[in-house]
Amino acid sequence: MSDSTISAVHARRLWDSRGRPTVEVEITLASGASGRAIAPAGASTGSGEAVDLRDGGISFGGMDVTRAIHGVNAEIAPCLAGMDVLDQVALDEAMIALDGTPERGRLGGNAIVATSMAALHAAAAARGLPIWKHIAGDARVRMPMPEIQIFGGGAHAARRVDIQDFMIMCPAAGSFAEALDWTAEVYRHAGRLMQETDRLQGVADEGGYWPAFRSNEEALDALMLSIERAGFRPGKDVVISLDVAASELGRDGIYRLALDDSSLETDDMIDMLGRWLDAYPILSIEDPLAEDDTEGFREFTRRYGTRCQIIGDDYLVTNAARVRQAAEDRALNAVLIKPNQTGTITETRAALDAAKAAGFAAIVSARSGETEDTTISHLSVGLDAGQFKVGSFSRSERMAKWNECLRIEEALGPDATYAGWGSLSFSGASGPDGRAE
Repeated sequence: MSDSTISAVHARRLWDSRGRPTVEVEITLASGASGRAIAPAGASTGSGEAVDLRDGGISFGGMDVTRAIHGVNAEIAPCLAGMDVLDQVALDEAMIALDGTPERGRLGGNAIVATSMAALHAAAAARGLPIWKHIAGDARVRMPMPEIQIFGGGAHAARRVDIQDFMIMCPAAGSFAEALDWTAEVYRHAGRLMQETDRLQGVADEGGYWPAFRSNEEALDALMLSIERAGFRPGKDVVISLDVAASELGRDGIYRLALDDSSLETDDMIDMLGRWLDAYPILSIEDPLAEDDTEGFREFTRRYGTRCQIIGDDYLVTNAARVRQAAEDRALNAVLIKPNQTGTITETRAALDAAKAAGFAAIVSARSGETEDTTISHLSVGLDAGQFKVGSFSRSERMAKWNECLRIEEALGPDATYAGWGSLSFSGASGPDGRAE
């Protein structure tokens, strides 16, 4: 028996950042080395995602996970026992076959992704390597550019604002650490602005301010002012990123913006976002159209694909085949990568590889229901994604991931390279201020 042979797999129930049950899996090897990981959960989800297995019924609003935990301990554990943890592909394929459903519905995407990530941790421990280094091997890696929420809306804030995330990126920073320094100042000034104007309603799911804005444009204006008050130049030092999460706003080519009391067809939605691109230094827009609006994605990318990063989240759900189809359709130029959307580390890596093959930018992302687990911090570096989206600059489940990246950057020492402008794939990112010259 090899030291890297799996001797035990055990699942337990933990709690996520929204106070909901979730699954942690711990894998122990013959050598005594071990690894563990916790499944996150999303609020805004795509229809093609791997699905969590929940108990239903009355307890915890139907969100309990005892069935998923039983599946790990009773089925996944004996399936993986005796396998080599260093063969991630074989482990993940074994779980996929054991589940037997395209959406991971029998055993649960939460059970499978926690096990897959735990195997990654155990494999790194078996080799005596940091997780990011185990993932990267000898490949060159960069510290990702963080994409950080300042104001939360949509499904993350009871739809008080239509747009789900109002975020910033710091492509001109000299390091990951400096990007966080700049973000801390913008976040602080945004909070002061909300208090001064009596618009602060609390904190959204991902730690951003939950504001009482009268329009979506007012949120953009407040974000601009916060950047300026922090002493930075919008569009040069700090830029704006939006997650529209348009699948939450409507389907079949009709989008309903409650805050603006408007109902927009696809062309109108594209025109509105285009006006925002003209008025504000927005260099990234996630899910500008709904997941069923391929023609809308294609048209939006045709018009604005050289001016900003156009990201598919619900549209692609970290699925390599969908990424390749989007490249053929010319429907976007960037991909969001979430391990629990697809279910395993192997499938996550395949989606990111497909994005790179297409020339797309890639953003490793957390979910709204998170934990102290830092697996995705290591994925963002080890897979050289270039960008990393965790949520806001508050709440410990978010800060754990930012802080882990700081440790990785310190460990890289003089070899640390910050992705910055270089992580943006659209042609207009070639100028000194991120726009076409």
